[in-house]
Amino acid sequence: MDMTQATYVLGGYQTDFAKAWSRQGQDLSDIVRETVLGALQACQIAPGAIESIHVGNAFGELQRQQAHLGSMVAQVVPALNGVAAMRHEGACASSSLGVLSAMAEIESGRYDCVLVLGVEEFKNTSGHEASRNQNAASWQGHEEIDCQFMWPAAFGLVAAEYDKRYGLDRKYLNRIAELNYGHAKHNPLAQTRSWQFNELSFTDDDEANPLIEPGTRRQDCGQVTDGGAAVVLASERFAKEYAARAGQRLEDLARITGWGHRNSVLRLKDKFELSKGEAYVFPHVRQTLEDAWRRAGIGGIGDLSGIETHDCFTTTEYVAIDHFGFTEPGQSWQAVEDGSIERGGRCPINMSGGLIGGGHPVGATGVRMVLDCARQVTGKAGATQIPNARRMQTLNIGGSFGTVVSFVVEQGQKDRER
Repeated sequence: MDMTQATYVLGGYQTDFAKAWSRQGQDLSDIVRETVLGALQACQIAPGAIESIHVGNAFGELQRQQAHLGSMVAQVVPALNGVAAMRHEGACASSSLGVLSAMAEIESGRYDCVLVLGVEEFKNTSGHEASRNQNAASWQGHEEIDCQFMWPAAFGLVAAEYDKRYGLDRKYLNRIAELNYGHAKHNPLAQTRSWQFNELSFTDDDEANPLIEPGTRRQDCGQVTDGGAAVVLASERFAKEYAARAGQRLEDLARITGWGHRNSVLRLKDKFELSKGEAYVFPHVRQTLEDAWRRAGIGGIGDLSGIETHDCFTTTEYVAIDHFGFTEPGQSWQAVEDGSIERGGRCPINMSGGLIGGGHPVGATGVRMVLDCARQVTGKAGATQIPNARRMQTLNIGGSFGTVVSFVVEQGQKDRER
């Protein structure tokens, strides 16, 4: 059996995703500083214990004309000067690529303690400019989508493709939005935790929920967000010593037990062509999830306590539901209608609020998902806690399902019966 060697999550940190940093005279470097120092403090790890650093960031050059973010860490946290560091870019999956790289270093024995962070700043420009900059994650000049806003239009086309293949009632997309905004109200770091809605907000009312692009209304959209998230990952040897020093057991820590990572082409319409005649609209997404299950030694959705999935748009979560196996392909509406994905359902989705409710600082999202899953399985998720959560899974997507990464996160006890 293809089992992932032990990679433990010692803990981590998330900034307040409601904060607009530039409005307080701060910038991307300040997000990096708070995220790194917050993670070290949360884990009670000395800077000298960190042997390698991975930074996920998608749009630093476009938003701040700032690249080379590996070295930014030591610039703002001088105690990390001299530590190996690198930056990863995979659109919205950027920091998940950082986690994959850190795991490879740990599994190979190269390093025992690795810091992974994701950061993004969007509020320093107008919403229109931030949206335009994010178009870089598509195939520029080749998507052949006539629109003002690329990503709302692209994911509106995903909804149209589902409608063509299986039928799609928009009321289920509206319900996904309502659930994620509702979950966010329990998350003290969520961008929308204090937002107010009315009885028409989650309908197709053109005033309360206006059309952005065909197939996509305002509440269908994830947020434009500033923020950072970080986790400290460790080998079993390091984690055992760390737990002993803290008066804990190894099984008190979270562990990444499975991973999946696959890519497809950039252009959305080519993905539709590639999956003609297939059971799933995005077969490589299903394969990514199956890879993670196989490596974790589990059978699928029935072995999970909950999920943190990409919902840059409600359509993305709708795709995730059937690809995870809640329902047969194309029948995601059934899991929305029967309450499977809600608080108290058979496998709750996005108790954090996800990207729609929680916020989406693009480069930070993958790490944020891993951190939230680690908090769930160690009983530290506060008001968002899933009772008795034992095993969680992430699904992080870059672009129009171009880069796809998934992690299975569970309690650290290795020999627990599955």
